[in-house]
Amino acid sequence: DHILLLFNFEKKYFDKEKLKNTFVGHPLLDNRNHKKIEINDLLKGKIISIFPGSRLSELKSHVPILIKFIKKMNKKKINYNYVFHATENSKDYLSQIIKKNNLENVDLISNESIKIATIKKSVFAIVKSGTVSLEVCKYGIPSIIIYKMNFLNFFIAKLFLKIKFANMINIINDKEIIPELLQKECNPDEIYKTVNFLLKKPELIKEQLKQVNHTIKELTSSTSSSNEASNVLLS
Repeated sequence: DHILLLFNFEKKYFDKEKLKNTFVGHPLLDNRNHKKIEINDLLKGKIISIFPGSRLSELKSHVPILIKFIKKMNKKKINYNYVFHATENSKDYLSQIIKKNNLENVDLISNESIKIATIKKSVFAIVKSGTVSLEVCKYGIPSIIIYKMNFLNFFIAKLFLKIKFANMINIINDKEIIPELLQKECNPDEIYKTVNFLLKKPELIKEQLKQVNHTIKELTSSTSSSNEASNVLLS
């Protein structure tokens, strides 16, 4: 057996157990050639990208909180445009909620090429905890992490997962580089305070991106994850 590793820091654990392994890198961090799309005419102004999750349970938990956050920003006359990044399965649900709340500065996208172009143009991102946060980090966009689940699931997760953080960048560095708003802290007021605090402190954003970029480089393979995996399988 030969284990292919997505993250370089995993290697020491398998080496300790004398299990054959090779770091190949995470496919999300590969340099892929995306079709270049000009979105200047589609999306105006400063963009905050929002990744609320893809599962219905995540959407039901996160979207009402995020809508209240946007309304609070709008009420305070803090002018940004917000783009929800949706999947094919979630776009109808999100579209209904956006229309229901009649928010003129909120858009919804599900096309993958437009998503990448939008991320690159964003000044900030609010991201559900998960692998999508790595993609946001890859493009050098400052962000915060949110996640809220029901109490029973959270209690069970705390029993079995002995980790301090939810985000992979924070886990690897064993410190909070990207702010995490989890459970009771995942609320409109905390998101509002955290986002505004960072947007007003460019030096903190610069430091976050510096540490994130350093970590991303360590997680990226020398060629691509598929090439590295192929070399192992064919050797």
